[in-house]
Amino acid sequence: MPKFYITTPIYYPSANFHIGHCYTTIIADAIARYKRLTGYDVYFQTGTDEHGEKIEKKAKEANITPKEYVDKIVENAKDLWQSLNISYDYFIRTTDKEHEQAVQKIFKKLYDQGDIYKGEYKGLYCIPCESFWTETQAIDNKCPDCGREVKLVSEEAYFFKLSKYQDKLIEFYDQHPNFILPISRKNEMLNNFIKPGLEDLCVSRTSFKWGIPVDFDPNHVVYVWIDALTNYITSLGYPDTNNELFKKYWPADLHLVGKEIVRFHTIIWPCILMALDLPLPKQVFGHGWLKIAGNKISKSVGNYKDPREYIENYGVDAIRYYVLREVPFGSDGSFKEEAMISRINADLANTLGNLVNRTISMSHKYFDGKVSNPKLIEDIDNELLTNISNLKDIVENKMNELKVNEAIDEIMEVLRKCNKYIDETTPWLLAKDETKKERLQTVLYNLLECIRICTILLSPFIPTTSTNILNQLNTHKIEYNTLEFGNLETNITLNKPIILFNRIETKS
Repeated sequence: MPKFYITTPIYYPSANFHIGHCYTTIIADAIARYKRLTGYDVYFQTGTDEHGEKIEKKAKEANITPKEYVDKIVENAKDLWQSLNISYDYFIRTTDKEHEQAVQKIFKKLYDQGDIYKGEYKGLYCIPCESFWTETQAIDNKCPDCGREVKLVSEEAYFFKLSKYQDKLIEFYDQHPNFILPISRKNEMLNNFIKPGLEDLCVSRTSFKWGIPVDFDPNHVVYVWIDALTNYITSLGYPDTNNELFKKYWPADLHLVGKEIVRFHTIIWPCILMALDLPLPKQVFGHGWLKIAGNKISKSVGNYKDPREYIENYGVDAIRYYVLREVPFGSDGSFKEEAMISRINADLANTLGNLVNRTISMSHKYFDGKVSNPKLIEDIDNELLTNISNLKDIVENKMNELKVNEAIDEIMEVLRKCNKYIDETTPWLLAKDETKKERLQTVLYNLLECIRICTILLSPFIPTTSTNILNQLNTHKIEYNTLEFGNLETNITLNKPIILFNRIETKS
């Protein structure tokens, strides 16, 4: 069985998570579920990056320890992921003892081999982003990422020899053209950061204490890069490269990250791996931001609701469907409740829900829910049968290109054609003519079989709804290898139809 290791970024728990965090995690979950469906041995990891000056400050303001502060937010995050039906295999915390010990060993190894050295750091620092900037990078003394004020810091620090790996990194980019997607992000990394010259990277701090101590120099704590980025290998048991998890799953197949941290994952992380003499991830995909009213969703600005409010109002699969379907992956997208309601009504209530309900209701009305297929095919059937037969391959190609929204739309297009097929074949008229009984059975079988195939392909995106539909169909043919048209069993009895999605009435 082929393996597939997919990760989200590990999120910074300075405040409870918002719909932007959900967006990344839902996409990762959909891809992980799709890979499992198609026969991969999947390892899907998410987690939290819990150290740093910002957490230390917030904990002090709350008059609790940093660990107590992050524990509450992590508990909230795990509950949110459960609410969204996120099927992760491992949740890593950078406060995990195993991770902390592994980070100390990695830091010492890099120091012993000369890739880390002690020096002094002078530069501009953004506390919220935990990023250092040169004077030319900071715009009007403000962080180029978040726009907030940076402060001048000067302290003793350890540095990682990032500059040593510049040429090797450019060579790797040339040899692996799809390492960074979308391609625009690759060009940005090369032209804005690598070719102007990589500077060595500050990897320890002395000005705060909430971090993993450098065990051979305890005045220093390991700074975010080596602490956070190495989570992708420490969770697999590294530095023990004979660990079964590490041998099976590394290198990662896909790191999913927001566009603001592509730089760290495609410059710093590969160079750390080169220094550790480890294989590099196969792909890093930098997706766009989910925005509210045109603005980036921000914990510090607080321009968002708790995602559980949306789940409570609209249902988990409606939220999953909207964020997956609405945003072209890689571009920025907009989260609007009005647009979500419109999408729920059009796609989930009308196209999918209405089709399933109509078809199963007609099967019960005309044949007591019994499924049969006399195969009395007519020309009017051919287009639909061709579309459904090609769908699996079309979806596979879209998913391999990480075009999740397009994969979903291909499935929904077949479902729209099923609704059109009902209007064209007029089952209610066929039912009035006893000589058309076998034709009616064929029409209903075609519809039921299209629903079954589309539902299996939708299961990574809206898993609860898909299970409900397959239960209504009362079929055992629910695996990926049953997607060939004609596998729906005959002589089974469908269960009674239930409403999948109610139309949401809006105030005019």
